[in-house]
Amino acid sequence: MPPQLLWFRRDLRLSDHPALLAAIEGDGPVLPFFVIDPKLWDPAGPPRQAWLIRSLTALAQDCDGRLVIRYGDPVDVVPALAAELKADTVFATADCGPYGRTRDAAVADALTQIDVRLERIGTPYAVGPGTVLNGSGDPYKVFTPFSRAWREHGWPAPAASLKAVETVRWAKADSEKLPGEPDLGAMQLPPAGEAAALERWHEFLEDDVNDYAERRDQPGVDGTSGLSVHLKYGEVHPRTLLAGLARKRSGGTGVETFRGELCWREFYADVLWHKPASAREYLRSEFARMRYEPAGDRFEAWCQGRTGFPIVDAGMRQLQAEGWIHNRVRMIVASFLVKDLHVEWQHGARWFMRWLRDGDLASNQHGWQWVAGSGTDAAPYFRVFNPITQGLKFDPDGVYVRRYVAELSDLPGAAAHEPWKHPDGYAGGYPERMVDHAAERLDALARYQEIKK
Repeated sequence: MPPQLLWFRRDLRLSDHPALLAAIEGDGPVLPFFVIDPKLWDPAGPPRQAWLIRSLTALAQDCDGRLVIRYGDPVDVVPALAAELKADTVFATADCGPYGRTRDAAVADALTQIDVRLERIGTPYAVGPGTVLNGSGDPYKVFTPFSRAWREHGWPAPAASLKAVETVRWAKADSEKLPGEPDLGAMQLPPAGEAAALERWHEFLEDDVNDYAERRDQPGVDGTSGLSVHLKYGEVHPRTLLAGLARKRSGGTGVETFRGELCWREFYADVLWHKPASAREYLRSEFARMRYEPAGDRFEAWCQGRTGFPIVDAGMRQLQAEGWIHNRVRMIVASFLVKDLHVEWQHGARWFMRWLRDGDLASNQHGWQWVAGSGTDAAPYFRVFNPITQGLKFDPDGVYVRRYVAELSDLPGAAAHEPWKHPDGYAGGYPERMVDHAAERLDALARYQEIKK
């Protein structure tokens, strides 16, 4: 009996996997495979490449070592594999990104030429992008009304538990080897794979979600879920998380706040679904006319965490140390690049996508556009984060700054945020501030007024 082909992409798990369940219902065994696509692999930075390799390694073990790896353009590779194994159906979770949608349409057309069907079942989201529309049938442009409609729409329960698919009959086929891991230097990544994702989720749900609303904005404490990277690779599905939150008998504002963060992820995916060009271009086109500065030496200093603003530099150094930045700090460093250094958001977004282990196109690009003022917020450009007051507010004891900025490790408490006020503030070789924030804020607002005329 020919196998049922299961094409893994952003769904590297076995539980809560509708496409896998559909493949199991076929007559033949299931052949799991993954295509290393150079159009996705080559632009990915070392953290994402390393994570993918580790996640695929874990998935291969869960599939009894039967995961097939192939290299090349899926438009060529997938039909060739189907023909090789005489399969009549390829099952996959629908890809909602701009490239994935175009690629899948091309793969489906190529498969049709050899009488093979591409069955796309489910999405990486609780509610598929493009589903939630307003009363006029148009997409939502602002988060709050989308959030209300998203909750009212609801989502299905998880598809199945891991135990329900432990008896899968896995097919065999020749496989190429996974790529070697890139050199991460001293960077340490947490464990990858479905088991690690579920372990982290259960730990967070049991011990940390109650305090999430209060602690998530404090970069100096371990107050976030750490699940963004697991969601990015589909090692856990948001349905699973939402079902767990619904079962939580206590948790108060923490549960509701975390549900809201999941909704933000779905909102940005929905925006990108309707406006795929916004991955590279301004969602609000008038911002393309604003005066910007070239991404020169100042941009390089920002990338390397040498701006002279401690919270900014701590964040940028955390990025290269861990492949991750605390979400509050992401907003601070993004605001600094766009509104203090006047560099276009696309430069920062590309740098993030190179180094973030959880680099998700929709969330990253639209998070940057939100900060830059060109995105989905109703009146955003006047929000200019003050890196000093933000640091003092959310890292009041300077714990986060001292953790990542070694030159300031000897400064006590809040002094780490304002070394210029301390007699030994620059003794460790920390750079002086590259700009005057107050002056650059006024300059940013003046540039904004120019495009409003």
